[in-house]
Amino acid sequence: MSAPTTPGPTLPAASPSQASPTSTTAGRRRGGLLDWRVRFAILSVVWGFSFLLIKVGTEAYAPFQVALGRVLFGALALLTVLLVRREPLPRGLRTWGHLTVAALLLNTAPFSLFAFAELSIPSSLAGICNATSPLWGMALSLVALSEDRPTRRRFAGLGLGFLGVLTVLGAWQGFSGVDAKGTAFALLASLCYPIGWIYVRRTLAGTPGSPVALTGGQLMISTLQLALVSAVFTSAPGSFPLWPTLSVIALGALGTGMALQMQYGLVTEVGPTTAQMVTYFIPVIATTAGVLVLGEQLHWNTPVGAAIVLAGAALTQTRPGARRPA
Repeated sequence: MSAPTTPGPTLPAASPSQASPTSTTAGRRRGGLLDWRVRFAILSVVWGFSFLLIKVGTEAYAPFQVALGRVLFGALALLTVLLVRREPLPRGLRTWGHLTVAALLLNTAPFSLFAFAELSIPSSLAGICNATSPLWGMALSLVALSEDRPTRRRFAGLGLGFLGVLTVLGAWQGFSGVDAKGTAFALLASLCYPIGWIYVRRTLAGTPGSPVALTGGQLMISTLQLALVSAVFTSAPGSFPLWPTLSVIALGALGTGMALQMQYGLVTEVGPTTAQMVTYFIPVIATTAGVLVLGEQLHWNTPVGAAIVLAGAALTQTRPGARRPA
C-alpha cells in the first residue's frame, strides 16, 4: 500500500502491508461488533467530513490552533486506548528521534497547511487536493524506493491524475476564481504525506511497538511541536465558540483517533487492498459535505476533475503481476 491520502496518516504500523499473516487471519476470523462494510462507511464519512470540520474550526481559531487541537485530542484518544490495553509507549532515543521527524511530516506540517488553505479555499477543494497524495507518492517512490518499479500504467496514472488537477483548477480559464495561495498550501500538505511515509519506511520499519503506541507517540510529539509554534505565532483565543470548538474536538478525537483505530481493524480483517479503497470516497464526501452543509459552490469541472484525479490515483496503485514460473 502506498502513501495513504487520508487527512491523518500514521506510522508504519498503520500501513496494511505490515500486518502479519497471523494477525490478519485472526482479525478476519474475529471481525468486530459491526460488519466491516459499516465500519468502512463510517470511516469514509469521518475522514470525508474532516475538511468541513477544519473549515468550521478556522472560523474561530488560528490555523495553528486548529492543528494543535486536532493532534491533542487525537493523542488523548489513542493514549486512552493504550491505558485500557496497558500497552507502553515506544522506547529508545533513536525511535523517538525518528518519530519527531515523522510527526513533523505527517501531522504538524500537513494539518497546519490544510488549515491555512481553508482560510481562502472551499473545504471541497481541499478534499480534492488531498486526493493527489497517491500521485505525489508514486512520483517520489519511483526515485526514492527501489521496490516501486515504473510501468506504463503508472506513468499513465500520473499524467491522468495531474490532468484532473488542472481540470479542477480550471486551467483553460487561466485559473480564474481559484485562490493560488490556498490551493498551493493544500497541494503542499498532500505532498507532505508521501514524503513522510518514505521517511518512515526507511527509518521505522520493524520498530518494536503496536500501531497505537507508535502513532500515539507521534501525535504527542506533534502536540508539543504545535504548542510551541502556536505560542510563538498566535495569541490565546479570547473565547471558545461552541461549534468551532466541537469541530476541533471531533476532528481530533474522531478523525485522528477513532478513525485510525478503525483503519487498523479494517486492514487486519479485510486486507490492505480493500481498506485503502476508503481513499477514493473521501473527496466525494468532502465535496458533498461542503456543498450541502456549508453552501459551497460547485462547478462542473470540480466533480469531473475529481473523478479524473481518482482514476489516475487508482492507476498509480496497480502492481505488476508476478510472473509464473517456467
